[in-house]
Amino acid sequence: MDFIDDQGFRANVGIILTDGGGRVLIAGRRGRGGWQFPQGGIQPEESAEAALFRELHEEVGLEQSDVEIIGSTEGWLRYRLPDRYIRREKTPLCIGQKQRWFLLHMTSAVERVRFDLGPVPEFDRCRWVDYWRPVKEVVYFKRSVYVRALTELGPFAFPDNGPPPPPSWWPRRWQRAVKEEAGE
Repeated sequence: MDFIDDQGFRANVGIILTDGGGRVLIAGRRGRGGWQFPQGGIQPEESAEAALFRELHEEVGLEQSDVEIIGSTEGWLRYRLPDRYIRREKTPLCIGQKQRWFLLHMTSAVERVRFDLGPVPEFDRCRWVDYWRPVKEVVYFKRSVYVRALTELGPFAFPDNGPPPPPSWWPRRWQRAVKEEAGE
């Protein structure tokens, strides 16, 4: 059972797994064309860090010993679900997610990634992509939270020079947000 707060936001962890060379892992949704970062709900009485390691194992088969936590968002990042995805017959009503994001460095071999350890596999494939690419790959209503998570965690992923500049295909409002976060 997931925790949904009194405002209707489901508590969740988001997992950004980096190879240490500027690329991040995105996973393909089983039976669908979509790509996203691993993520999952925080259960009542479970800490965000405990949920992180449970979801990491269930979704991509990795253990705590396969990764190193590099950083996490300071607070919750929220997004609302489009109206057509809200299940109004469910109680409590969930209108979106509030996520605590973690940036992890994978310290083990990529062959350790597997999708068959959770009760119902969510993913069936994965690939390593450039740092900002997941923003283009994820379903449209999660894009702004991906921008915020990648922007906030970018200095941890690229401690020497900061993250690469946003790609030219980004809308101007996202490019401005990244520049503001960097203090430009």
